[in-house]
Amino acid sequence: MKKLIFTIAFSIGFQLAAGQHMWSMEECMAYAADHSPEVEQVRWDLATAKANQSEAIADFFPSVSAQVGGQYNWGRNIDPESNTYNNVTTFNNGYGLYASLTIFDGGQTFNRYKQARVERQKSLNAVEMRRDDRAIAAMMAFVDAVYYQGAIKIAMARADHSKNVLRQTQLQEELGIKGHPDVAQAQATVADDEYNLVHQRNLFTQAMLNLRAAMNYPQEKEMLLDTMMTNAAPMPLYGSDDAETVYSIAQHTNPTAINAEMTVQSSRYSYRVAKGSLMPTISFNAGISTSYFRNLSGDYTTPSFREQFRNNRGEYISATLSIPIFSNLGRVSNVKRAKYALRRAEAVKEEQLRKLHDDVIAAVTDRNGYAMEILSLQAKVDADYEAYMLNRRRYEEGLISIIDQQLTANTYFASQLSLLQKQMLYVLKNKLVDYYKGNSLWMSKLKRKKD
Repeated sequence: MKKLIFTIAFSIGFQLAAGQHMWSMEECMAYAADHSPEVEQVRWDLATAKANQSEAIADFFPSVSAQVGGQYNWGRNIDPESNTYNNVTTFNNGYGLYASLTIFDGGQTFNRYKQARVERQKSLNAVEMRRDDRAIAAMMAFVDAVYYQGAIKIAMARADHSKNVLRQTQLQEELGIKGHPDVAQAQATVADDEYNLVHQRNLFTQAMLNLRAAMNYPQEKEMLLDTMMTNAAPMPLYGSDDAETVYSIAQHTNPTAINAEMTVQSSRYSYRVAKGSLMPTISFNAGISTSYFRNLSGDYTTPSFREQFRNNRGEYISATLSIPIFSNLGRVSNVKRAKYALRRAEAVKEEQLRKLHDDVIAAVTDRNGYAMEILSLQAKVDADYEAYMLNRRRYEEGLISIIDQQLTANTYFASQLSLLQKQMLYVLKNKLVDYYKGNSLWMSKLKRKKD
């Protein structure tokens, strides 16, 4: 046990001395959140939501349009002054400026704005949710990679032990203390441990590929992992977090719960917009126009452009009341569809909160369970190490068989591997519990901006 700790510490110290960067779990999570193509996609959705909100705000302002037209006539046409037919060539030019403002539309404009605002907040939350998803995926891949890296060190120690036993057994065979079956058994054990070492290295290579993929990190770049997290002791269970308390916090801080609530709010505003289409619409209109006319044939003297522009000017104001009476049940159907969408969003929210509740309980329960297992396994590893060292001496003295000695060694190394596995699972679950409590997944994460 002490030899393994010294080997790990020496390896880490050598890598630090060489000036190579050691990637911590939080650095991997931050990198994954900042370089994920999926996060970039939802950022464009956020930009679209911002544009939709700006459009909804603009609906509160009047719509203004300008119109300029020109008409060239020849042949038989109507004289605008005498309103009689003639056969002359004329040119008509008109100008107009018009404005329209909706005074009342059943709250459609207001509810569309509130829906657009909620959709923007929802898109902003979607960015954070996708960042958290990628960070959690990187965290799980990192834990797997660190586990297999530790498993390689344990497999190397196990293989070294088997080789030492083989050399000792061969020496004892030459002295007549051991027989050839003992040597064959030791050789088989060495071959099995060598295979296990190769297997663990292959698993570590695959785990590193998965980690780079989760981070969107180039596969050709070297990457060293900070394994100091394996020495983290579990938190004491006294005064540990209650699952229901953690869930009550997650209901208001977890991006999944926030997304479900915002979906319900957006559907509710959409339902109000649909109901507003059944109400009358009142709008105010105003405009100003003028024109210019010129006879291009004959001796007719046309007034100047400035004079006609001033004398032909006209203004108007009007108010319009539009009452929907019948539209082939289109508006009524829209109201029903919006209502059903709202009910569906409420059902989805309930389901997501239930799943979040289950995830929180599972995370808290697993974390506490792994903490208790770690405490027990640490005692077991110490006891197995003591038994391993005693049986090793007894085997050297010829008091026990090689099979008994190997069984003790296998138990010790298996306990080490189990302890490493539970430590990694504890780190993972403890991080998830902190996440459900509203804490940042990584320290360098910026706080969520409030809209």
